[in-house]
Amino acid sequence: MESSQGRVLAGLLDAAEDASPVEAVEAVTREVGAALGASDVSFLIVDLSGRALVRLAHVPFDDAGGTRRHGDEVATVQPFDQGPAEQALRTQTVQVTKQAHGWTVLAPVTDRGEAIGLLEMTLPTEPTAQALGEIARTAHALAFVVIANRRHTDLFEWGQRTTPFTLSAEIQRRLLPGSFTCEASAFTLSGWLEPAASIGGDTFDYSLGRDVLHFSVTDAMGHGVSSALTATLGVGSLRNTRRLPAGLVEQADVANAAVAEHAVVRGSYVTAVLGRLDLRTGVCALLNAGHVPPLLVRGGKTQPVRLPGNLPLGMFADAEYQHEEVTLQPGDRLVVVTDGMLERNAAGLDLPAVLPTLRDLHPREAARALADAVLEVAGPTLADDATLLILDWYGGHERGRLANAGADAERASAALPD
Repeated sequence: MESSQGRVLAGLLDAAEDASPVEAVEAVTREVGAALGASDVSFLIVDLSGRALVRLAHVPFDDAGGTRRHGDEVATVQPFDQGPAEQALRTQTVQVTKQAHGWTVLAPVTDRGEAIGLLEMTLPTEPTAQALGEIARTAHALAFVVIANRRHTDLFEWGQRTTPFTLSAEIQRRLLPGSFTCEASAFTLSGWLEPAASIGGDTFDYSLGRDVLHFSVTDAMGHGVSSALTATLGVGSLRNTRRLPAGLVEQADVANAAVAEHAVVRGSYVTAVLGRLDLRTGVCALLNAGHVPPLLVRGGKTQPVRLPGNLPLGMFADAEYQHEEVTLQPGDRLVVVTDGMLERNAAGLDLPAVLPTLRDLHPREAARALADAVLEVAGPTLADDATLLILDWYGGHERGRLANAGADAERASAALPD
């Protein structure tokens, strides 16, 4: 006999498939509301700043204040205020509050630690533990609906853009991975980019293989469109050789030649840290091409990872590259940043001292905390992009991942700092 949860999920998938990509999430939220007896259901997506939620689907529709319009589309921005919505998103736990008109439930819409948004619903009576479990699993399923349908429409991207993009920002956006966070049994990785007023050419990237994790952080010379185009050469070349597949030295060799030959502005270059982590052993190969050295947080202390010195990619076409291997220990946190985290006013942030204080935070939340800290000392407008990638190593690649509605159940419960 089919369970109530099975019926909800089947109805959810049918609603998503029957609707157009633009209407899929709204159709799904209607289906969820009907199945669970909710009087009100909304989907809120995280905006690109990571500091607000945006209401894109609402049943019944409520054209309240604080909205943005694009034709017939309406997006309502809800800034973080340390309330239940922010807590649900950051701690990846379902939040329940009593309201005058019923009980409000906020469930994370998450896939492998990537916090996409929240499912918000109003129920007439207090939900049971079983009902909350069903809501959490339904919210997880909604994440796949969003991921599948945003490939076909600009609606979600438009909703997330609470500020307009320049051309250089548009190019840079396309160079970033589709998900900023990835959880697996042996590691959790999360990246973040805090853009400058004039885009500085920063990117980060990663790709997970069966037994290996590839990652990179790059910083193209200059600002604006020319910097974004140089970054495109670098990232495109690195992705192409990585997919052959090729080792770190070959990736650097080919990218160096590509930037040197094709850069729009003669003499442009890209600094980079390239990494390849063997998930079976914890051995991490690293190559530093004129970049800020990676930082390793181990045993409550931060230390730079000393690597062979290499020239930036594209500076000299005949440059040669070397890499080094570091064996990670369970509990280690590897952090790669761009110089925007350290230069000018940002130098007021003592990064090596701050990193151990964030050790208990999920990499996703640690990245956001560091971005907020940089803005506090160097903002509100940065002179250069500030980009970081955080990799936590746990070991145990062969064991299964214990997930709860899209987030790692063992590592998703860290509370916000006081």
